[in-house]
Amino acid sequence: MVARRGRMTKEEVAELFRRLAEALPDPTTELRFTEENPFTLLVAVVLSAQATDAGVNKATPALFAVADTPQKMLALGEERLAHYIRTIGLYRMKARNIIKLSRILVEEHGGEVPRSREALEALPGVGRKTANVVMNVAFGAETIAVDTHIFRVGNRTGLAPGPTPLAVEQQLERRVPAPYRRHAHHWLILHGRYVCKARRPDCPACIVRDLCRYPAKTTVIEAEHLPAPRRRRAVQT
Repeated sequence: MVARRGRMTKEEVAELFRRLAEALPDPTTELRFTEENPFTLLVAVVLSAQATDAGVNKATPALFAVADTPQKMLALGEERLAHYIRTIGLYRMKARNIIKLSRILVEEHGGEVPRSREALEALPGVGRKTANVVMNVAFGAETIAVDTHIFRVGNRTGLAPGPTPLAVEQQLERRVPAPYRRHAHHWLILHGRYVCKARRPDCPACIVRDLCRYPAKTTVIEAEHLPAPRRRRAVQT
């Protein structure tokens, strides 16, 4: 198959999301959190910065059993919080940030997680990507958090090429058809994590390979015999 050049057309973008939606109608984050408790989602996403979702998921059940609100997190304290998350990278810095953001939530937001990007980004340890994830998963906003996976997929496929995560995000906001905006983030991150991988893309298994502009698609033989990639950590800040 010869790859086409340039960006995907409007029609191809719509077809890409139609196929992803058909394959996975109800995608969601792989981070574990307590349903209808945005605070646990916020904490999980903050912990996932420079760490894997799997690693975070091993630590959070025990943590959320004792501290699933900002008030309980403050009562737990930084040192005890650090003990619960000690297996996660940068755990001491993350413990400080979670205690700080918990205090702000109690003092400035009545113990509730705010819904606006501006208020979320004002919290310690929360950047644009984290804010977008919380807004999307907890509150149903049509936001797209561009992590390393989505940045790669956007550029590699021709879906939304751009030199920075923000540029890719802005392209996606313009190009994703309205019916698919709610779940676009999760379709793309899962596609990048499990199919359109950084060093070993599984092109033969890709359901949108005929739409993709990537010129170096792997063949069946290459996909089976390329050296296994080094473990990469998804960054969600």
